[in-house]
Amino acid sequence: MPLRQHDLHPPPGAKRPRKRVGRGNAAGGGTYSGRGLKGQKSRAGGNTRPGFEGGQLPLIRRMARKRGFTPPARVEVTPINLFRLNAKFAAGAQVDAEALVAAGLLKHPREPFKILGSGKLEWPLVVCAARVSPAARAKIEAVGGRVEEPDAESTDSSSAD
Repeated sequence: MPLRQHDLHPPPGAKRPRKRVGRGNAAGGGTYSGRGLKGQKSRAGGNTRPGFEGGQLPLIRRMARKRGFTPPARVEVTPINLFRLNAKFAAGAQVDAEALVAAGLLKHPREPFKILGSGKLEWPLVVCAARVSPAARAKIEAVGGRVEEPDAESTDSSSAD
């Protein structure tokens, strides 16, 4: 015989009626009705708001202010300006994640970065980056360099499964 939802019952003694207080001493909850003597919490409707610490500066106000909203899936992108590429790479050099790590501009090759257009590029470079600002792209191409998109296989190793 299958067990059905309407056949389920709580074990005996699990369901008890709530205790009705304030109905006299004979009912078992008279006099102070379990509230103790005097004070704010013994009064009808008298209680403190959440976070109230008796007048002490509450924890929420003791903590440093952190305003605004930070998306939980935010990706921090390392900015790399053209003047830094100009200082670290020679003419015609291949600029990719590994080269940026070797030059000390990135910590590891999987770190997301973006090439920005601040500064002046004096010689052509071959830049292989997923993120390049339009101003940086224009300046790179103006001196005879080019911007390439990185290979999908090299940037995403999990797709090799």
